[in-house]
Order: sequence, then C-alpha cells, then structure tokens
Amino acid sequence: MSVAEALPRARNLGDVIRDYISLLKLRIVALLDATALGVMLPAAHGHPKLQAVAAVFIGLTCAAGGANAINMWFDRDIDAEMTRTRRRPLPSGRIAPWHALALGIGLNAVAFAVLWAEANLLAAVLDLTGALIYVFVYTMWLKRSTPQNIVIGGAAGAMPPLVGWAAATGRLDLTALAFFGVVLFWTPPHFWALAQMIKADYARANVPMLPVVAGERSTKRQSTVYAVLTAGVSLVPFFTGSAGAVYLAGAAVLGLGLVAITVLDLEGRRWTRRLWTYSMVYLALLFTLFAASPFLP
Repeated sequence: MSVAEALPRARNLGDVIRDYISLLKLRIVALLDATALGVMLPAAHGHPKLQAVAAVFIGLTCAAGGANAINMWFDRDIDAEMTRTRRRPLPSGRIAPWHALALGIGLNAVAFAVLWAEANLLAAVLDLTGALIYVFVYTMWLKRSTPQNIVIGGAAGAMPPLVGWAAATGRLDLTALAFFGVVLFWTPPHFWALAQMIKADYARANVPMLPVVAGERSTKRQSTVYAVLTAGVSLVPFFTGSAGAVYLAGAAVLGLGLVAITVLDLEGRRWTRRLWTYSMVYLALLFTLFAASPFLP
C-alpha cells in the first residue's frame, strides 16, 4: 500500500488550509524574516520607514514561502522516501503537485511587486534572486548532485539581510555583505547538524548530504571551519562603524560559543542536537543584538 493510500485525504476547510500553509515552512521563513528586519534598524540609524519594514516582511514571507512550496513540488519523490517527510501534503496525496507549483510562483510574483512598489527595485531583485537560487541552484541542481550542496545553495538563505538593508537604504555596503557572509557561513554547520541526525533518511532517498557521503568526523571538521568563518565575519560591523562595543563583545561571545560547540568531543545525536539548537539561538541573538546596536554604546 502506498503512502497516499494509507493516509486519509483532508476533508474539511481547516485541514486544507493547514496543508497549504505547511508548504510554506513558516518556521524557517520566520528566521529569514528576522535576519532581514534585524538589519533595518541600524541601516536606517534607528528610524526605518514603516512602509519599508512592512514591505520586507510581506515580500520575504511570500518569496521564501513560495520558494519552499516549489521545493516541495520538485522534491516530492524524495519526500516520499524519507520517514521525516513522507506525511507532507504532496507525497501523501493531499495536495495536487501543480497546486504547490502555482502557489510558489504566485507568491513570488506578489513578493516582487510589493517590494518594488513599497521599498525599491534593488530590494525586489535581491529577494527574487534568493528565491531563484534556492529553487534552481540548490533544489533542482546541487541537492541531488554534491555533498557541498548547502554550501553554495546557502546563498539563498543569506539574501534576506541584503534585502532588508537595500529596502532601508537603497544600496548595499560592507556591513550588509558581512551579514550575508554570516548567514552563508552559518548555514553549513547548522544544516549538517540536522542532516547528521537524519542521515539514514537521506541515504534512503539517495541524497548526497555530507554526513551520508563523508561521515561524522569529516562533517565535524568542515563544520568547524564554517563556524570560525561565521564568528569572524560577525565582527565586521564593529569595524565598519555600524555597531558599537556592546555588539562587538556580544558577537565575540556568541561566536566563541558556536565554535566551542562545533568542536565538542561528542558523538552522534548528542553533538548534532546541541549544535543544531545552539546555531538557531546564535543567529537569533546575533541579529537581535545588531538590531539594538543603534541604542547601545
């Protein structure tokens, strides 16, 4: 019996709405929104236009959610093979594949229009670029072909700080690029920790994630390199004059914590779960600290 046959189809409007919302992966989207909104206060010297803030929130939510929906459309064959994902709406047959594709395309069109109209063209183009990288570079090309897929594909998740900065200022500078680098370098250790926890699923679906192909020891070594890069790049805003001493001290402590947890002499799920959890906390606190920097010494 197939998964689609084994599970009942959604029968009421509430279930249908929840299924469509689940295509967007809103918990991931919320973190992306936070990285964009977190840079807008300092970029605008503590006074961003509310119109631009709203545009970034709506535009990023639509673009990232839409890209996630297209990802689920393309990866429905992989999702059907993995224990973690086989109950999702597409592999379980609760939503037609073309619905997910249409939703994803439509949301990205809305995102581009909103950001262009209410912020500026640069922010709209950067937002769309992130979605295109995620869909075409990561999902359709790299994910199934190389264990370094998330290293390059992670550029998609690193675009939101650029979107937020561009929406607030109409341009990009070294501080914006530094936060792009922070998220870019942060992504591999964070994602590889998750991949290590569910590597049996990825192996079953023939997805060449680094823990599956290279093993835990190599994954830890490479994660450490990216953790060090993340911690180092996070200090750049102090030296560009965009943040003060409180930010510098906080970023240094958070970065040392990230590196320390990455190199912990732990095995299996103990290491991966601690790294995965701390990496989420790290990113949230770092961007919160930077958002508060206009009001701190």
